[in-house]
Amino acid sequence: MTYVICEPCITVKDKSCVDVCPVDCIKGTDDDKMLYIDPATCIDCGACVAACPVNAIYNETEVPEQWTEYTKINADYFNK
Repeated sequence: MTYVICEPCITVKDKSCVDVCPVDCIKGTDDDKMLYIDPATCIDCGACVAACPVNAIYNETEVPEQWTEYTKINADYFNK
């Protein structure tokens, strides 16, 4: 399993989640509209969830229905 960053991150990119991630799996450049979690690297620890100030991070099994496409969006970011 992995965690997924969803729509509330768009334009916010607070990066508090980056600071707490023990495996450095959260990426995003200044030009990206949001941050992304690498599903191949994420160890499902959940540290990023509490650190996110806009509640944008969900376990992939709990992503709200209106944001399910973000699971693929996160994975696709790392498969360029």
